[in-house]
Amino acid sequence: MSNTLFDKVWDSHVVQKIKDGPDVLFIDRHMVHEVTSPVAFLGLKKRGVKVLFPNKTFATADHNTPTINQHLPVQDPLSANQLKALEENSKEHGISYWGLGHEKNGIVHVVGPEYGITQPGATIVCGDSHTSTHGAFGAIAFGIGTSEVEMVLSTQCIMQPKPKKMRITVKGSLNKGVTPKDVALFIISKLSTSGATGYFVEYSGTVFSNMSMEGRMTVCNLSIEMGARGGMIAPDEKTFDYIKGKEFTPKGKNWERAMEYWSTLKSDENAIFDKEIEFDGTKINPMITFGTNPGMGIGISNEIPKAESQDGGVHTYKKSLNYMNFEEGDSMIGKNIDFVFLGSCTNGRIEDFREFTRIVKGKQKASNVTAWLVPGSHKVEKAIKDEGLLKILNDSGFELREPGCSACLAMNDDKIPAGKYAVSTSNRNFEGRQGPGSRTLLASPLVAAAAAITGKITDPRTLI
Repeated sequence: MSNTLFDKVWDSHVVQKIKDGPDVLFIDRHMVHEVTSPVAFLGLKKRGVKVLFPNKTFATADHNTPTINQHLPVQDPLSANQLKALEENSKEHGISYWGLGHEKNGIVHVVGPEYGITQPGATIVCGDSHTSTHGAFGAIAFGIGTSEVEMVLSTQCIMQPKPKKMRITVKGSLNKGVTPKDVALFIISKLSTSGATGYFVEYSGTVFSNMSMEGRMTVCNLSIEMGARGGMIAPDEKTFDYIKGKEFTPKGKNWERAMEYWSTLKSDENAIFDKEIEFDGTKINPMITFGTNPGMGIGISNEIPKAESQDGGVHTYKKSLNYMNFEEGDSMIGKNIDFVFLGSCTNGRIEDFREFTRIVKGKQKASNVTAWLVPGSHKVEKAIKDEGLLKILNDSGFELREPGCSACLAMNDDKIPAGKYAVSTSNRNFEGRQGPGSRTLLASPLVAAAAAITGKITDPRTLI
């Protein structure tokens, strides 16, 4: 029988099938952070239950951590309490804890791959929707709620209905200035934010096979934004080279055994998907969003579409434009912006900082722009310094902040003021996502860099 990659990984982790109900799925890796875990640990305490497999759980502080002066006490009482709870709960249950100041600290979906916690064929969950990032390694990874966090802590299993399977193939090659972020935003703009609801997506085709691992992580990260349960890409030599020798990956003969299994992780030639979609990579341009959900995106040189040409309610569409203070038919090129945010679990890796620096090198930050450059981890921060990127950034008028989720969801002090426009490399542009009344334009690191230099929406291809 021919199986998809998703089937192979999912079926090998089913502990029990419940008739007319969900599957009981064994979880290989559980990532926790300070926001969705305190109540889960409190539930364990009330029931007198311990974490079943502490060595399969990894804790890091990221969501509401400050990105300046991390050596000082956290001022916000709620954030301070959550961070303290994560540290104490990790210590009590013998869980690896990478808190503020720890050399391995960083955004949960950045540090997991960095240290080889993320591996092909694994099942990975976290109390965060963008857990789908880890699917770039051929893993089944998805976000879970707080009650499910407690379930996994206590049983190392979770009850889940098996999603349907979708394959998205992007053939051809990408043009100059087009990044993995643009590929993801393009797909979402075509499918809408609900177009993959109920599905687990496998990405295939030359565009993805040619991508770096960091690029694949960006694409899988954004799977959730089109409604998918998660996304994954079959592992290949790039995958194996990326994870080999990392702290938590197998070594010696264990590596050889793992490779025997990992090499089988691909969809069989005649595997059946519930839905197949195909795009031409040469048709993708640098993207930018203009509305209040990730599906409201266009090629950067295009005009904002008319409401009548869009699926969904005209009233909702116009309400979104009204919030952004944009008009149908507007050109995005030349619109003034106020903030630029480079970072998040979507685009906070070293490759993203290299791309950003490539644009700004030898130029100066626009005086009307406030730029927050936030590495996804201390490892990324160190690479920025070691590779000489920091000097280039400083010479161009930029400063580097400390690792964390930062302005992606504005749970710390990194909030975009009401009415201000932010070109952001993060994953969501909902109303108020980056601060009450803030207006977010999702884009790639290249588009963000071009805006930071010019002070307005600019096609990065003109600066390359």
